[in-house]
Amino acid sequence: MDTRLPSTDWPELEKGWVWLCGAGPGDPGLLTLHALNALRQADVVIYDALVQEAILDWAPQAEHIYAGKRGGKPSAKQRDISLRLVDLAKEGKRVLRLKGGDPFVFGRGGEEAQTLVQHGIPVRIIPGISAGIGGLAYAGIPVTHRDVNQSVTFVTGHDQTGNATQSLDWKAIAKGSQVIVIYMGMKHIAQISTSLINAGRPLSEPVAVVTSATTVEQQVIETTLGTIEADINKAGLEPPAIICVGKAVRMRDVLNWQAQAQGIEPVNLDPLGRGRPAESA
Repeated sequence: MDTRLPSTDWPELEKGWVWLCGAGPGDPGLLTLHALNALRQADVVIYDALVQEAILDWAPQAEHIYAGKRGGKPSAKQRDISLRLVDLAKEGKRVLRLKGGDPFVFGRGGEEAQTLVQHGIPVRIIPGISAGIGGLAYAGIPVTHRDVNQSVTFVTGHDQTGNATQSLDWKAIAKGSQVIVIYMGMKHIAQISTSLINAGRPLSEPVAVVTSATTVEQQVIETTLGTIEADINKAGLEPPAIICVGKAVRMRDVLNWQAQAQGIEPVNLDPLGRGRPAESA
């Protein structure tokens, strides 16, 4: 495949610099051109567990160092990862820190960048497509839709300790946001769903769970707040997963483009029951 970049003034990854780069939600095609430019120049790529191997193939000249962090599994400590970036930069390496999704969306990119700056290492931030937006889009779920919501809230399912997030005001979230997108919520889904129900969201609230979003292993189940724990267990789903709570999930009946590309007819052309063409909205 020809991966030559269009002719323009692309930034140079200089020795002693660290670029923190989002690799997107999984599909290598969702990588940005700035990310590809970085991959082509790096001396060393330190990558996360959610970065696809095919993306690393675009940096054959670089040393590849795995620094994945997965809940419940042996993982590198964050302090060690951050200081490894500092050491490599001080050795005069061109360092690319490659993180799944976007480095500043529940990716601890802010912490790593701050460590680098505190140690006098120059950095560049390259945003990526976050799974909470791109992953749901691949499943046919728009995180915003005029007939559904004027707000969306992104939350993480666990805190720094790996336990369910205690600092979130679920009552405020349940009342104030029509659509809620939950990262890393599989482990604590029973507690999360109970919190939302106790905060006033109905048992029948539509929920979608998207695992391994945008990859060939992607799986999607549609369920409700009242049955989500049982349905996840029944389906045998495993992380990584994005969970979407709200009526936006219903739009998958008409927007499941991957199924339609395989010749499957839409389930419902008017899943919100508006009784009018979409263009008249």
